[in-house]
Amino acid sequence: MQDFGESFRLAFALVLSADGDLIEIIGLSLRVSLSAMLISCAIGLPLGASVAISRFPGRSAVMVLLNALMGLPPVVVGLLVYLMLSNAGPFGWLQILYSPAAMIIAQSILITPIIAALSRQVIEDLHNEYAEQFRSLCVPSHVAIGALLWDARYSLLTVALAGFGRAVAEVGAVIIVGGNINHLTRVMTTAIALETSKGDLALALALGLVLMIIALCVNGAVMTLRSTAVKYAYA
Repeated sequence: MQDFGESFRLAFALVLSADGDLIEIIGLSLRVSLSAMLISCAIGLPLGASVAISRFPGRSAVMVLLNALMGLPPVVVGLLVYLMLSNAGPFGWLQILYSPAAMIIAQSILITPIIAALSRQVIEDLHNEYAEQFRSLCVPSHVAIGALLWDARYSLLTVALAGFGRAVAEVGAVIIVGGNINHLTRVMTTAIALETSKGDLALALALGLVLMIIALCVNGAVMTLRSTAVKYAYA
């Protein structure tokens, strides 16, 4: 076990020197999480908007389901994706288990309900302002959805960033479907868990520092976008 102070010194040295292994792990983490965020936005934003402006039997149940799925246990999602992608599963023929693609799928399943539920609330609040105008102009639903998504773009960017923050900090699901393989599927969260168990605190702390910086940047971006959205609304 390394000395506590020495571990911090080595961690800062790794970050400042742009250590190759560190950069590789950070790069894979960002690629996986950004890909999952884009996929989830492509699914969750239209889904949330559709639920927001539509009135159909069972709508309340769908809303409750979306809100409930926001708290999906990551290890359960990882287990289900593992079963689906294993050789005995229905998608085993794809041979993508223990690959970044499997990790992207797991993260997408985790954050799509978050993006859908949050975007539904944003779009529903906005739709209440335009509902009468849309009805008077006989605007089709798909056109209304597109207009509302564009008008709420700043607020929806904060929703997307919230999804990204959730994805990049995920460990349970990705370690099950990714396997934490060095130079292939090792991301920041799984590397932190591994290096800590090995007693190599320097790399674990370096990755932890980078993860905290990313979290601060995401939160800063969310606050900035919210301020921009408020100014845009009252402009």
